[in-house]
Amino acid sequence: MPVGLIILVFVSVLILLGVAHRVLDRLRLTDGGALMVIAAMLIGTFIPDIGITDNIAVNIGGALIPIALAVYLFIKAGTARERLRAVVGAIAAGAAVYGLSKFLPAGPEENQFMNYFYLYALIGGGIAYLLGRSRRSAFIAGIMAIILSDLTQAVVNWYTGSPGRTVFGGAGAFDATVIAGVFAVVLAEVVGETREKIQGGTDKKDMAFEDGEFVKNKDKMQRNGGDTDEE
Repeated sequence: MPVGLIILVFVSVLILLGVAHRVLDRLRLTDGGALMVIAAMLIGTFIPDIGITDNIAVNIGGALIPIALAVYLFIKAGTARERLRAVVGAIAAGAAVYGLSKFLPAGPEENQFMNYFYLYALIGGGIAYLLGRSRRSAFIAGIMAIILSDLTQAVVNWYTGSPGRTVFGGAGAFDATVIAGVFAVVLAEVVGETREKIQGGTDKKDMAFEDGEFVKNKDKMQRNGGDTDEE
């Protein structure tokens, strides 16, 4: 069973048990909405890829649903700064994944200790968190990193006339997309929660806690002429 599917099933169990409720709140997702997205991804992976051209195809569960989720979260992002972080994080992580793919193979060769798609996902997810910072931005960047990497490869193939076929969200790319997105948001949650507990009595004393995130106090920032972006 593909690792991506295993992770989605595990996340579904956590949601049903109520363990992931707080994280979903910060992502602006309800438990029911998250389960519907996961179900759509699971079902979509078994639907034949949609051919765009002779060399390009799209998998519904591995690409179209994740992209739709990323767009939704981007729209729901609280500030322009958060959206910018998501875009920068996605581009940087996608570039890193694409660059790494030029040096490491992606297929599960016998002499490999692991499928390098997983390494791409972990690196992409890590960069997505570092640049995204907030839970939503990190998750968006993690998902889109793999998609953008595949898009870059498709453009390169077209430009060079390579016969290589690109399937967005297919096979190992599905696993990588799921792992990168989940890993990024887990990092954001663990590190963010730790920082909030450590800094809660000092750096956060002049901030408000709204919708599961620390934000700058609006009244104070308006008096000082500042903004209210998330940190």
